[in-house]
Amino acid sequence: MTDANALAQERTQLFHDLIDGKIPKRVPIAMGFPIEFAIKYAGKDLTEAQWDTSHLEETFDKVCQDFYSDLLPVNAFRFPSFYKLLGARNFVMGSSGFLQHPEIEGMAREDYDDFIANPYDCIVEKILPRIYTELNTDANTRAMTMAKAFKAFFDEMGNAQATYGRLIEKYGYGRVNFFAGFTEAPLDFVADQLRGFKGISTDIRRMPDKVEAAAEAATPIMIKKGIPAIPPSKYNAVFIPLHMAPFMRTSDFERFYWPTFKRLVDALAEAGYPSNLFVEQDWMRYLDYLYELPENTIMRFEYGDPKLVKEKLGKKHIISGFYPLSLLKTGTKQQCIDKAKELIDILAPGGKYFFDFDKAPVTLDSINVENARAVLDYVANNANY
Repeated sequence: MTDANALAQERTQLFHDLIDGKIPKRVPIAMGFPIEFAIKYAGKDLTEAQWDTSHLEETFDKVCQDFYSDLLPVNAFRFPSFYKLLGARNFVMGSSGFLQHPEIEGMAREDYDDFIANPYDCIVEKILPRIYTELNTDANTRAMTMAKAFKAFFDEMGNAQATYGRLIEKYGYGRVNFFAGFTEAPLDFVADQLRGFKGISTDIRRMPDKVEAAAEAATPIMIKKGIPAIPPSKYNAVFIPLHMAPFMRTSDFERFYWPTFKRLVDALAEAGYPSNLFVEQDWMRYLDYLYELPENTIMRFEYGDPKLVKEKLGKKHIISGFYPLSLLKTGTKQQCIDKAKELIDILAPGGKYFFDFDKAPVTLDSINVENARAVLDYVANNANY
């Protein structure tokens, strides 16, 4: 057995134990450095490297060499090529080279009834041509544009997946996939892609029944979107970034957000896939709701009280996050290591915890890379059970 294969088995076992409710040999580490960080870290031009992905493996390899992780530590969710072909308004590359997500309104207020009655038709016929300007044309041209965009999408993602596979083999990363699928909470989909933050906030006050019905109508689509194209496994999770809930009143969360979100996560679990939640912002007032999700839901927390989360959720769910990215930028190396010790002391007892930062470092200057390396090396060498 090669060293990489032996390492892969050891790392895979860490996560199998974590998910199976056993105490792993040590605290597993699952990092996620996005493509923007990787490109800048490799010393490449951000714009050029996203348009020409022929050097993607070389770019990602540099992160794999320098930052410890038990799972593949790099990812790319979006490339500019297919957004450009579509004339996208929802993801636009800025002058700095970052793909930005501006506030847009893909669905007009008067379209609620159409969306509620037949969400798929409304998306295809009304919403997509508003979000993607190159689809706002005759049927033949629209079909050709979609074909070109899908070709670009599958080319880019196919190249990325092949790159991931080679890096996993080379570095002996664990064979567990916390990003096997992707979807959104139904209300987040309505807010992020259809109405915009401002629009949905106004709609909740002015037309609450339609907002509630729109989230219900979006739910089957979000469930279908979330089912991965790989066999069901408790080791293959569906990634769901959570957005709107912290900005809502609790009573509005209970009515508009929670019911369809709970149904989504339940449906994925029934299909054989756990959910991997990015619990964005502060969800402390919703911990009792999160407890009700299916056992072994993965929850990466951005902010909040780790002691309270461990107390309320740690026996049922898998916890990560909390490590403040900001400290890696401003703290000394020892302060950064001490924070890792503190969080491990709180979150590691009893298992059901893996180490990760509170959010992904998108820009190179968002962290001191020497501090990040020191923290990851410390956890890898010292967080033994």
